[in-house]
Amino acid sequence: MPSFLRYILVFCVVASWCAGSRGQRAEPSFPNDDEIKLVVTQAERAVQQYKPMLDTEAKVLDEKGKDVVAKDRQVVLAIETGNKAFNHNPQAFNGPLGFAYFEWLDDASRNAVLCAANASLEVSASIRAGEKDKAELEMQLSQNCMDVSTLLYTVSKNVGALYARYTESEENLANKGFRVATECAEALKKKATPKQ
Repeated sequence: MPSFLRYILVFCVVASWCAGSRGQRAEPSFPNDDEIKLVVTQAERAVQQYKPMLDTEAKVLDEKGKDVVAKDRQVVLAIETGNKAFNHNPQAFNGPLGFAYFEWLDDASRNAVLCAANASLEVSASIRAGEKDKAELEMQLSQNCMDVSTLLYTVSKNVGALYARYTESEENLANKGFRVATECAEALKKKATPKQ
């Protein structure tokens, strides 16, 4: 290897080390396995509360809620698929599946709010019809849906914050790589330019 290429290689290594060791603000770091497993555990607990609520919604709303509950169950299945994937390989979160996971949790939270709203509407109809027991079930369902929605919303925000950190770290890494490559290219140009 020609000596000037060795100097360039040493320069690139030193430049990348210097860029990483500057006393700048702390740079975002990729989510680690423990952080990912924590949000997955939170999501698993939220789903454990959400699934029985869907069963209750299907009973209480009967035919009116049949299609809605079927779609909600698909979202739950997607979240559970994500949970299994991240329990097996937490670092799969640091990619497109992490964003899909965030969206599924966010969808589940919105769906639970809709459940609460639909159940509340049914309460007034049941009261007008004189069906007190049914109205009580619908009120309980509405409250349970709101509770689960709040839980899912909190979990989705935690997942969203973790995924945002992943994207910041990804951007940071790309910017560092670009800076080092630019510095190396400039150094190579200087060495390749004949002295006059």
